[in-house]
Amino acid sequence: MKIAMIDPSLFTPRYDDGLCEAIAARGHEVTLVGRPMRPTDAIVPRRYTYVPRFFRLGERLRPVLGEGKLGQAAKAADYALDARLGSLNGLDGDIAHFQWLPFAMADGWLLRRLAGKAALLHTVHNAQPFHGDRATSAQGRGYGALLRQFDGLIVHGEPTRDALLAQGIDDSLIHIVPHPPMRLREAGAEDLAAVPKSDRPRILFFGTIRPYKGLDLLVQACLTLWREDGLDFEMAIAGKPFMPVEAFTGAIDGGGFGGNLVTDLSFLTEQRLDAHLRAADIIVFPYRAIDSSGAFLSALRYGAAMVTSDAGMFGELPEGVASRFPAGNAEALTVALRQLLIDEKRRKEAGATALAHGEAMAGWDKAAEQTEQAYLSARARFEARRAA
Repeated sequence: MKIAMIDPSLFTPRYDDGLCEAIAARGHEVTLVGRPMRPTDAIVPRRYTYVPRFFRLGERLRPVLGEGKLGQAAKAADYALDARLGSLNGLDGDIAHFQWLPFAMADGWLLRRLAGKAALLHTVHNAQPFHGDRATSAQGRGYGALLRQFDGLIVHGEPTRDALLAQGIDDSLIHIVPHPPMRLREAGAEDLAAVPKSDRPRILFFGTIRPYKGLDLLVQACLTLWREDGLDFEMAIAGKPFMPVEAFTGAIDGGGFGGNLVTDLSFLTEQRLDAHLRAADIIVFPYRAIDSSGAFLSALRYGAAMVTSDAGMFGELPEGVASRFPAGNAEALTVALRQLLIDEKRRKEAGATALAHGEAMAGWDKAAEQTEQAYLSARARFEARRAA
């Protein structure tokens, strides 16, 4: 089959790369279609082709307009015009597989134009667009209605499937393909030197920083453990903020614990993230809402103790893989962190359990096999739709 894997904003390049390579290995012609690559992107296409098809003007203007409202408006206009009038060459194979839908109104135009040319498939990484952060904005409004335009939907687990069924989606459209663990590009000497491992336990929060990820809960918990418990540990925040974080870092500095805080607040290369993960003893995912987490699946291989909320996929983890707490509960998060910080043996055993879980999970070969079955089902539905 000829497959166009479409991730216009390249939201999940590491996932896209692993899946495209594995599907191509099964004998299919695969093209990943996204935006122009940035210096922070680390994928190197093997067996498949990469085409920088979307946001070409927006990316050229990005250094000038920045990431603020003006830059976002330019990107939205660029994408909308392309979706409405741009060429469909390269998108109209046997399968048009959308990983993400970045702008619902424009996505609808593009889907309607493709509907008679290819079977349409979408991976619903999270049933609630943008984890609720922008679900009611122009960017996310109308996402749910778009799901009914597809010939097949892929989800990573039962929580997302259940959420789609609750929205009235036909069960026969939904295919479960578990998200495999991911491996980041390894850090070089420069990044390892920039992020040295401490002789104190280090708690790491990493990835893009958005409201649903619960950084405020982690800061509250760490302040309690520093002030009231007198524990000596570091907290590291590594990633690009998409929300104000000055109040959080200011609270830590103002409390006299600035020397315990490590910050690396920018778009980080995979190599730089790898260095931070290698330096961590505890990795925390205090998310208020999530379906599946590529960040968590990238972190399993480092042997650090995992602390997560019980939202989405985290609630489905086998016992012992992570110390879980009720989503949104800072006091329960504090308890979970305290137990790991004061007991080194427990911390190392928890890390070993997380590592073993990642090694036991199915890999990209299995995901590609399951995705191929979803393609065959979507193609049959497309042929029936076209014949009707």
